[in-house]
Amino acid sequence: MRIALGADHAGFELKEKVLSLLAELGHQALDLGTHDLQPVDYPDFAEAVGRAVIEGRAERGIVICGSGVGASVAANKVRGIRAGLCHDTYSAHQGVEHDDMNVLVLGSRVIGPELARELVRAFLAARFTNEERHRRRLAKVEAMETRFSGPPRA
Repeated sequence: MRIALGADHAGFELKEKVLSLLAELGHQALDLGTHDLQPVDYPDFAEAVGRAVIEGRAERGIVICGSGVGASVAANKVRGIRAGLCHDTYSAHQGVEHDDMNVLVLGSRVIGPELARELVRAFLAARFTNEERHRRRLAKVEAMETRFSGPPRA
């Protein structure tokens, strides 16, 4: 599977470990940065990963920032992205199985490298169930994206 991967400076070191894991698992990584510890802005990398998934350059994505919260908020602004911030393996696989989550978000200051490995494995091993109840719920989410895709409200 081809995985788009991006991180801000706070997530850089964990991103490098995740890159190694992806290679170990036989996945192709599309490393969208950052490439060092110089301060950068997480929305840029969340957008880059989201665009790679939406454009079909990657099947799934992983975004890493300090807490994971900002990157999750930003990634979910890309229409068609269903990003989930996960700190447990149940959420990492269930988010794919039930919610067709296509981007995993990790907080490098919240979890360590071993848990990150488990989360990435669970995320990549999971498949959407395609059950009617899950398709129905996703259709409602997509309808929300359409209704609220206008200019921001004050």
